Amino acid sequence: MNIIGNIIKGVIDITEKLTPESSPLENQKEVLKNLLEKAKGTAFGKFYNFEEILKSDAIQKRFSEAIPYFDYNKINEVWWHKLHEGHTNITWPDNPDYYALSSGTTGKTSKRIPVTQDMIESIKSAGIAQIIALSHFDLPPSFFDKGILMLGSSTDLIEKEDHLEGEISGISAHNIPSWFRGYYKPGEKIAKIDDWDERVKKIAKKAKEWDIGAISGIPSWIELMLNEVIAYNKIKNIHEIWPNLEVYTSGGVAFGPYEKSFNALLERPITIIDTYLASEGFIAFQARPETDAMQLVTDGGIYFEFVPFHPDYINQDGSLASHAPALTLDDVELNKDYVLIISTVSGTWRYIIGDTIEFTDIERAEIKITGRTKFFLNTVGSQLSVNKLDDAVKHLEERFNIKIKEYTICAKRYDGEFYHSWYLATEDDVESEKLAESMDDFLKEANKNYRVARTKALKGVKVKTIPASVFHDWNAANKKKGGQVKMERVMNEDKFSEWEAFVEKN
Repeated sequence: MNIIGNIIKGVIDITEKLTPESSPLENQKEVLKNLLEKAKGTAFGKFYNFEEILKSDAIQKRFSEAIPYFDYNKINEVWWHKLHEGHTNITWPDNPDYYALSSGTTGKTSKRIPVTQDMIESIKSAGIAQIIALSHFDLPPSFFDKGILMLGSSTDLIEKEDHLEGEISGISAHNIPSWFRGYYKPGEKIAKIDDWDERVKKIAKKAKEWDIGAISGIPSWIELMLNEVIAYNKIKNIHEIWPNLEVYTSGGVAFGPYEKSFNALLERPITIIDTYLASEGFIAFQARPETDAMQLVTDGGIYFEFVPFHPDYINQDGSLASHAPALTLDDVELNKDYVLIISTVSGTWRYIIGDTIEFTDIERAEIKITGRTKFFLNTVGSQLSVNKLDDAVKHLEERFNIKIKEYTICAKRYDGEFYHSWYLATEDDVESEKLAESMDDFLKEANKNYRVARTKALKGVKVKTIPASVFHDWNAANKKKGGQVKMERVMNEDKFSEWEAFVEKN
């Protein structure tokens, strides 16, 4: 009998049973009130008169009326730049302890997003809630005393003036609780290695010394790491070296497109748990096995609003029109796309995080990420969100029995006419023309706007297959290898020209 594992599992089970059920709606009202109370003395709070908002009988409504939407560029130009000039108490009391560096999937220069100590505590609290939720999954007691391998960005943060800077995964790992350090792999020394390839080689060399029960990270980079471990140790699959591996905690992007190639690295199926940790905070995690949707963390340090994802409300650059309505949890509907807006304990206010989501269960506040506001493919009226693109890729995998590890797409003009031009990462041998035809047929059935677009301005589909290494090299060339990096799913024509030149060269 695994004594330690049984004890830990028992504690988690009891904690879950003793934790009272809470109402996401009431949680959110309390979170907003607390945010306004704490920030009312800041420059931002005084400018937008938080004191008066707090006196309102309808705080949520008054809040949305009083404060405009902010994307990163706007809040940085108007407010956060003052922090870098030595001012304090700007959008949150005092100064942030960290800045999360995020180039995202569209920006050419890193964003510097404030991460306060309040946000660190919020992330820790959400992490504990996720651990407690493991009681809902059918995991053996032995799982609960195994190592957890977290593959993110380097924890060797940059010291700058009165704060530290790095990617959010590195900041989070830098702040792991002391009680967790015994489980945490690859350990402090390896986690500090900045060069991603070198860090993965160290992991491969040490792998046989660890008894790993769970791994965590972005799917594309986790796959590369697992392949390196398998190749270095001359084994057939990862379970030969980590026989107790039971859980993969995925994050950053939808796991669906990676499922087939990921499973090929395993001896047997494992539990996949989705999480939603962004540079701006820990937003959601999968709390139960009956669904792959994620539950919003409604009782932490984040207040959520939801703008209907409608062309009338979305500007060409992915920003929101000022007249776009913001809904609360009270108002949302199932299976409709919304632009996610957050206000947080790091001093982001009515902030457009850039993701679109849909609700699968409103009472539980469960969501799925459906795409990015800038990655909504609507150049010729096709109105394809990333989840529809993911579905199309998965269809090809099943239809042709192939593995597609990455993809990108652009609505590109050929001799003045638009085609959806796809690049698919696969080593399998299949004719591009057959892939294009099957992709086209699937999307016509799955999306009525696409079907209409194909009778008008959208003339067809073109597909090219290339090795997955080209996608990884592209990210590396753009100084984005490892960590929180996600491949651009949808590119504009200028970026796509750069991409095609890179592919041709490599």
